[in-house]
Amino acid sequence: MSLVRWMTLPALVLAFHASAQEKPTSAPAAAAEEAMKAWAAYATPGEAHARLAKLEGTWDVKTKSWMDPSQPPEETTGSCDFRMVLGGRYLEQRFQGTAMGQPFSGIGYTGFDNVKKKYEAYWIDSMGTGMMVMSGTLDRGGKRTVYTGSMLDPTNGKKVAIRSVDTEVDADTLLFEMWMSGPDGKMAKSMEMTYTRKK
Repeated sequence: MSLVRWMTLPALVLAFHASAQEKPTSAPAAAAEEAMKAWAAYATPGEAHARLAKLEGTWDVKTKSWMDPSQPPEETTGSCDFRMVLGGRYLEQRFQGTAMGQPFSGIGYTGFDNVKKKYEAYWIDSMGTGMMVMSGTLDRGGKRTVYTGSMLDPTNGKKVAIRSVDTEVDADTLLFEMWMSGPDGKMAKSMEMTYTRKK
C-alpha cells in the first residue's frame, strides 16, 4: 500500500466518524464508530510500551563479536542512549562504539504492534546500507524477548537467518545475544552485548 493511501485511511475514518455524528442510528455510522475504536486501540501505548520505557537512559555496553565461531570473540566497549519517541510508542536506541578497529554507530527502534501482538525491531548502522527487521514475543517469565528475522549476506546475496534474545538480568543490566545461520545452515552465536545502566 502506498504512503498516500496509508495517510488517507485515517482521514477516511475521521470523515465516516463525522458522518456518524449526524446520523447516529445509521449502519454506516455504527461501522465508523467501531473503526474509530479500532484505530484508537491500535494507536494507544500499553503495558508492552511501558516495559520498553523502563530502558530509557544512558548505558555502558560491553560487546563480544564472533566473526568465526571457532575463534575467540572480538571484545569492545561502547555506550548507548535509549529514549521513548512518538508519544511513548517506540524505543529509540543510539549506539556509539567500535567494531573491527573502526568507529561504529547504530540506530535502532523497537515497538509493540497492538494488532500483531508482537514486538518489532528495526536496526541500521554504519557497517551496512540495509535495514535489519525482526519480530519477537515475550516469554512466559516476562524477562526474555525472543526475536527472529533475516538479512542478506552481502558476499553472496543469500538469506541469513537471525535469532536474538533480550534478557532483563535486573533493572540496571540488559543482555542481548544474537545467533546467525552459517553456510551449513546451523545457527552460531555471533554477538553478545551486556548493557549496564549509568548511575
